[in-house]
Amino acid sequence: MGRKPTMADVAREAAVSLATVDRVLNGRGGVDTDKEARVLTAARRLRLDRAIVVRPHRMLRVAVLIQAPSNPFHAALRIGLDTAARIHADLNIQFLLHHIDPNDPEGTAATLGRQAAATDGLIVTLPDEPRITEAVRVAALARPVVTLATDLPTSGRAAYVGPDDRRAGRVAGDLMGLFLEPEGGRVLLIAGRRDIVGQRSRQDGFREILAERHLGIEVAQVAESGEDGERAGRIVLEALSADPAIRGIYHMSAGAQPVAAALRRLGRTASTAFVTHELTPDRRALLRERAISAVIDQQPQLEARIAAETMAQLLGRLDGAAKSSETGFTIHMPENA
Repeated sequence: MGRKPTMADVAREAAVSLATVDRVLNGRGGVDTDKEARVLTAARRLRLDRAIVVRPHRMLRVAVLIQAPSNPFHAALRIGLDTAARIHADLNIQFLLHHIDPNDPEGTAATLGRQAAATDGLIVTLPDEPRITEAVRVAALARPVVTLATDLPTSGRAAYVGPDDRRAGRVAGDLMGLFLEPEGGRVLLIAGRRDIVGQRSRQDGFREILAERHLGIEVAQVAESGEDGERAGRIVLEALSADPAIRGIYHMSAGAQPVAAALRRLGRTASTAFVTHELTPDRRALLRERAISAVIDQQPQLEARIAAETMAQLLGRLDGAAKSSETGFTIHMPENA
């Protein structure tokens, strides 16, 4: 049986002195971040027993920019980040949450600038608005940036963690086709903001599959709620009152409860196919009531945890090469809600 690895082996593997290894593994500090990361990586690779529980001496700070928890999807992202912080407490990374208003790009860009200057990395879920994207690009020149749930592909970010939203939109369109055929009909699309890349990709995928496979279904209108759930409900009331031929709703943002309430008020719950995203507790309840026809869930808690781990890899606190990760999604209907 081979001998157990020693601190000297770690020193050779990390290309540092034995004294540096001793300072890192015994938490004495005074070692720069790059050397500390090399020592910890080498210790884990060699399976040095004491390295399993060692905490890096210097705490790293990561700013997380997401919407307020009044948006249930972003509340789920926060739970996932909190879970990751507990699981990886030994990495000594602090995740600092900042709530942004997606309708205030100037304020969001300013928050990005401040946090880029004050932290070691950023995890962001943001619209692809020019001022915001430019602020991310500037930040990414000095700090690793991970985009979460919706991408900013031209921003210079280090990695994206989230679903293939075009494919998710195609799935939504295929479901709508199954619900409305053979008669077909008109469909109302409700986005939160068109400059959120994920929602734009969902719309593109939805239209693609209709053009390919469901020619009897027509997009009647694409409305924008501004990520305001109550506005989503008002959009449904106005659109279906003005156009009774609308037989389906594809909803991509906050506001499932107000949309369902609007359908109930119009007496249209049973006769209108309602497809949306994210299996939050309120949407699960609506599914069980058959007020929603189907939910496409991208598992936000899981993708938030993966984003935190990707950031830890970028910062040298977790083994493995940091890379973009496409998370999957699942379909939920009343019978499996």
